[in-house]
Amino acid sequence: MILVVDGVEFSYNGRPVLKTVSFTVARGEVVSILGNNGAGKSTLLKCMNRILNPHKGAVLIESDALSRLSRLEIARRVGYVAQKYESSRFTVMDAVLLGRKPHIKWEAKLRDMEIVQRALKNLGLTEYAMRYLDELSGGELQKVVIARALAQEPRVLLLDEPTSNLDLKNQLEVLSTVRKTAHEQNIAVLVVLHDLNLALRFSDKFLLLQDGTTFACGGVEVMSPENIASVYGVPVAVEKLGGVPVVIPFPG
Repeated sequence: MILVVDGVEFSYNGRPVLKTVSFTVARGEVVSILGNNGAGKSTLLKCMNRILNPHKGAVLIESDALSRLSRLEIARRVGYVAQKYESSRFTVMDAVLLGRKPHIKWEAKLRDMEIVQRALKNLGLTEYAMRYLDELSGGELQKVVIARALAQEPRVLLLDEPTSNLDLKNQLEVLSTVRKTAHEQNIAVLVVLHDLNLALRFSDKFLLLQDGTTFACGGVEVMSPENIASVYGVPVAVEKLGGVPVVIPFPG
């Protein structure tokens, strides 16, 4: 297992947000983190990147405790894309090149530039390379941030609602690229999503959080109508359309 989360707990000002969350992720797996607003999804991602320090439990990456790694070593192993990102007067090329910073000692080398060019190409951003970030739409900026994380070449990639600003076409393209990268480069990807159908289409594994704790974790079998109804409080059916499971809600 490349990532082990063992009994992680976290509180904000004495209010428990995560309660004994445990699961594992193998190399090459895409894991969707699912649950209602306030379930602790974003907090969990931040604990896996040591933006927040768990009050109890441990996070291990490649058998090394995250708490014992330097910030530089964490940056070399973990890529993170937050929900919000402020634009600046960087070009798209320079912004994505920042993903190579943990690996560059003095100056960027040919290999660094090749990795950046590949990330731009994979996200359909090559023609935007010399555009400034503050000239981009919200969806274009979101793709730049994801490209920067991929250029980082992490072993574990954490994505917090990466499709929130994207139209349908770009949602499919971005998640397809992320899934392809996970499988080809044998990295672990954990992604917070609200769209259960996108999760079912692109994920290998599913972590359902409820009230800050693990409700269920596993393959597609955990995405049952019973589990989804328990976590989200809405009755649903799960049917196959074109061989792909689809969640159909029945509110009321």
